[in-house]
Amino acid sequence: MIRALIVDDEPLARRSVASMLAAEPDIDLVGECGSGGEAVARIRAERPDLLFLDVEMPDGDGFEVLEELGCDLPPAVVFVTAYDRYALRAFEVGAIDYLLKPFDQPRFAKVLARARDWIAQEKSHDARLAIKSAGQVILVKLSEIDWIEAADYYVSLHVAGRTHLLRRSLADLEKELEGRGFCRIHRSAMINLDRLRGLSTDEEGEYQAELTCGVRLRLSRSYRKQLQERLGL
Repeated sequence: MIRALIVDDEPLARRSVASMLAAEPDIDLVGECGSGGEAVARIRAERPDLLFLDVEMPDGDGFEVLEELGCDLPPAVVFVTAYDRYALRAFEVGAIDYLLKPFDQPRFAKVLARARDWIAQEKSHDARLAIKSAGQVILVKLSEIDWIEAADYYVSLHVAGRTHLLRRSLADLEKELEGRGFCRIHRSAMINLDRLRGLSTDEEGEYQAELTCGVRLRLSRSYRKQLQERLGL
């Protein structure tokens, strides 16, 4: 079953999507929301596979909802709006389709077909972080991150030689990424264990974590035991 959730401040628009979903035996409608603020909490609670998301809403628009979700993004997001001016931005943030109101059943059927295929593929991949940058939202897969560094009120995500700033504390992000293959190695650094090539010691006998990207990071004594346990050493 595909778990779906509708976010739209117009009750009539929500009913229209809900009625079309009701005819689909493999779709389970797990909820409806009328504002951006309500949507973030509901999405995190329900963990839908498919999100139908309006753009212009009170208490946070659709793009702000995606940014606030962080790595809790649903596998498939479909924007539903009466305005075509947001289409390019919607696809830039990873939407799989863009429904212009009003739409008919054949158009909706195409969206569902695409969503089914997308969800089947996405469930075999990992979660993503949404990063606001230069007027758009960039989606970064967790598996592509080499390491994460604290930077004042932000964290720097190091991805294939590029750096993305995310307004989160390292401590908060560490809690969110628990069980997703990341490990803290220093007060200001966390690594993706899949990107760890090995451990070495410097001239002073201090341990360093060597990453597959060529970066070497100091492993502090206070976090050494935690890393060794994660590696089974």
